[in-house]
Amino acid sequence: MAFASLFTLLDDITAVLDDVAMMTKVAAKKTAGVVGDDLALNANQVTGVSADRELPIVWAVAKGSFVNKVILVPLALLLSVYLPVLITPLLMIGGAFLCFEGAEKILHKLLNKHSTHADSPSASDEIIDEKAKIKGAIRTDFILSAEIIIIALGVVGSYSIMTKSLVMAAIGLGMTVLVYGLVAGIVKMDDIGFWLMKKRSALSRAGGRAIIAFMPWFMRGLSIAGTLAMFLVGGGIIAHNAGFIHHFLEKMHWNNGLYSMSANLVIGLLTGLFICLVILPIVRMFSKKQAH
Repeated sequence: MAFASLFTLLDDITAVLDDVAMMTKVAAKKTAGVVGDDLALNANQVTGVSADRELPIVWAVAKGSFVNKVILVPLALLLSVYLPVLITPLLMIGGAFLCFEGAEKILHKLLNKHSTHADSPSASDEIIDEKAKIKGAIRTDFILSAEIIIIALGVVGSYSIMTKSLVMAAIGLGMTVLVYGLVAGIVKMDDIGFWLMKKRSALSRAGGRAIIAFMPWFMRGLSIAGTLAMFLVGGGIIAHNAGFIHHFLEKMHWNNGLYSMSANLVIGLLTGLFICLVILPIVRMFSKKQAH
């Protein structure tokens, strides 16, 4: 009798693990687009950082990302059971915040384009800037992680709570390792280039020079891609969850392919600019009051 119970238990565990493996694969495919945006955004966070501080920053953000997943997975499970109505509004707030950050970044660059160059930053300024970068990256990761977790939750909606938990934990852990492993590799590519340049082989040295020449352009491209990703992800969340916008896009047949991406980009940009127009004057007003 004991052996029969043991075999039944093992059979149940095997069935659950099969479901977890299958649904993790499906969820990974569904979340691939957001993960691509996550990669661009996080690689962009270390642009302009000294070479010796790149990996410590990536590691700090990766640890923050793990904490985000530890918070988000149980929270998503609880919300799906007790307050499913809150999931969409929370996602939309996160999407709007991404749009705001993207628009604020563009406005900051445009408004400071013709300003005089400041003095070289002191060590304390660099530490403050590094902490700000880490906090900003972890905050952005929280929003993107929330979308990844919600997408994964949607895929496993009809399964047991155990399967849901295991799938979302696997997605959260796997995506964090993948994204930050790739980011760490990207930011150290210039070191690989310098290493190749020290080799005796002419081909290796040529490859090293090519990497060194290419990486500044690649990082600029990532910076642009990271900003666009904020609008695409944020605009996509709003377009998908705001009923009237979603129906309008469906009616105009703009809900697929390049049309959908363009619509998400425009919606994200307009949302971000609108929030900036509302919030930034208020922030400046409070800043002036505190200064006086």
